Amino acid sequence: MVPRKTKVGHCGTLDPLATGVLIVCVGPATRLIQFGQFADKRYEGSFRFGLASDTEDITGNVQAHPSPELTAHDVENILDEFTGTISQLPPAFSALRVNGKRAYDLARKGEDVKLEPRPVQIHEIKLTEFSWPDFRLSMRCGSGTYVRSLGRDIAARLGGSAVMTALTRTSIGQLNVTDAIELDQISKQSLSNQFLPGQSLIGDMTQTVIEDHEIAALADGQPVERKFADDTPLQKEIAGVDRQGRLIAILQPWRYDYFTPKINFSKYWKNLS
Repeated sequence: MVPRKTKVGHCGTLDPLATGVLIVCVGPATRLIQFGQFADKRYEGSFRFGLASDTEDITGNVQAHPSPELTAHDVENILDEFTGTISQLPPAFSALRVNGKRAYDLARKGEDVKLEPRPVQIHEIKLTEFSWPDFRLSMRCGSGTYVRSLGRDIAARLGGSAVMTALTRTSIGQLNVTDAIELDQISKQSLSNQFLPGQSLIGDMTQTVIEDHEIAALADGQPVERKFADDTPLQKEIAGVDRQGRLIAILQPWRYDYFTPKINFSKYWKNLS
């Protein structure tokens, strides 16, 4: 649907059974993928007690596993333990790399996949439905969190096991499912009307207006000067947009009150003008 050799990339994979928000970046916007990858994400996940599987969800080799009969109160009573920075062992069936190979490729071949626990951030988690043996969680979490592993660990904390039965990613950063479109709604003719501006991926990053003469300077890799109200240089990245609201560059502090382009779209817009 886009011209051949056009760069296309996404901001994070979805589990095979998952639905919801998948941000796809096209052309120059692929340089902004990092902002979507590291943005907070919201999920709605469903789970079932009394089952275990190699994939930690219902799509794998599922087996019955003894589990005590629990109540909604039992689940709610421990959720605070899974809030904040927690240590999580990723599933063997994951896109993480082990010695240069995808873990899921090794797991599908029956090879032993050894992954190390790693810290992940759970900002919010709430039990939204419970009907034994099924329960549903709503959460906001940081990059790298595996929701099916979270269900696994909650069940283990309660003395049982569980697999994930459904998953919906409801938002990435400031983009939520209401901004998304179904795949079957996309056509070659309608595609250009579906694009969102690059600013959609940068959240609440501080913005500054880039004038025409500065666009030319940035196109040559030159810095731009910015002074802020408190007369102290900003020690973080800022977004430079032109008078039309187009994202010209992601700027980074250089020295004194000067910023240099970290991600530079100035030549792109200059060539279009």
